[in-house]
Amino acid sequence: MFARMADDDESEGKGYATPTTRGQRFAKLAGMTASVAGNYAKNRLSAAFKSAEQGAIDRAAHYAASGERIAQTLGELKGAAMKIGQMASVAQDILPKELAQALTKLQKEAPPMPYSVIADQIERELGSQPEHLFSRFEKEPFASASIGQVHRARTDDGREVIVKVQYPGVDTSVDSDLSHLKLALRASGLLKLSKSNLDVLFGEIRARLHEELDYTNEADNVRLFRKFHGHHSFVAIPEVVGERSAQRVLTLTYLPGDNINDLDEKRYDQTARDRIGQHLFQLFLEQMFRLQAIHADPNPANFAFRPDGSLILYDFGCVKRLKPDIVQAYASTLLSGINEKYEGVEQGLIALGARNTSGPPIEAEYYKGWRDVLLMPFVRPEPFDYGTSTVHEDVMKRVPTLLKRIASFQPPVEVVFIDRVIGGHYGNLRKIRARGRFMELVMPYLEAGARGEAPA
Repeated sequence: MFARMADDDESEGKGYATPTTRGQRFAKLAGMTASVAGNYAKNRLSAAFKSAEQGAIDRAAHYAASGERIAQTLGELKGAAMKIGQMASVAQDILPKELAQALTKLQKEAPPMPYSVIADQIERELGSQPEHLFSRFEKEPFASASIGQVHRARTDDGREVIVKVQYPGVDTSVDSDLSHLKLALRASGLLKLSKSNLDVLFGEIRARLHEELDYTNEADNVRLFRKFHGHHSFVAIPEVVGERSAQRVLTLTYLPGDNINDLDEKRYDQTARDRIGQHLFQLFLEQMFRLQAIHADPNPANFAFRPDGSLILYDFGCVKRLKPDIVQAYASTLLSGINEKYEGVEQGLIALGARNTSGPPIEAEYYKGWRDVLLMPFVRPEPFDYGTSTVHEDVMKRVPTLLKRIASFQPPVEVVFIDRVIGGHYGNLRKIRARGRFMELVMPYLEAGARGEAPA
């Protein structure tokens, strides 16, 4: 959310998005749904008259075309629709790779809104135009994203701050956007989930989005995590400026750091990169096993870094509070996998809600195949080089084996955001090119967590 804007948005009006009305959003989403549904029906009909090989080629082309149409529409609409597309881009185990690849484009910064739209939103929320509330307010946005954008400013008492402003109408379009997107995904044939499982999954996402759109809730999250991490020297968190914050405007003190894309230019050496990797692991482990609430948006734009390996953590709109029994089951499942006790893996997946016990039984060899891929960074004796990792490619190779057993599994709603963070940080570690053997760091948390205890 707080990554610096690209240089090509130089002046007001150039490269700027404009707000869409509810009717325009409905028309765009309905058109997208009709298009992908029509293409799916046409593809299925034509496949009946073709060889299996040609059918597979045409199906892949259909997935790619539908993915591009969905990604293009969500990118134009911003708001909740674009946000859910960003979330979906990391769900490689649920979506065809063609759709997941198309949705990754949504991770890039969205074009900003004109300054007049932002200034009016601030006046609605705080009672005055920005120039009356701050001694300095930069009209050019510092960053923009799917549901809002950020501007640099200075308070009357001299503090440098960032002001996060939500786009008008985003909060009122959430439910409609999600309903249309869910319908489009089902109609396109792109999802291999039952209607009931899809409803539960979208219900969890809807709850997180409504929380994320309430900036008073985010302010409370910032205060919670700032207090929790107060004694951790490896992470810094901004402070809420309460008198300049409201439901759709959030002002935070500005903490500078380096963007993940600038580490080469800033000449970060391998020691600094390895420390960053260790600190990302430690950040997640502390939140999950001590606080039992995780910063659930691992987008690299929500982090900044310093040469000593410390992190700056931004954007607390998406926070997932974890149930103690889910934390314990997650730890037990991972420990069982590490120790190759596959009956324990089975029981852990049942406890997490990932295993559909009404489906066919799963053989230990299947679990071992996934264990050897997913736990490779931890079970090898030598330090693991994330910069050259192919774990993500090995996962994609195993997806067909999952689809053959899809009746035996279901989306584990309580761990969707845990998996989102782990998958997102895997990508971050690859970009950082961190190296390390983090088993020694992870094991005390898993062992204590499996016992239902906090780490020593």
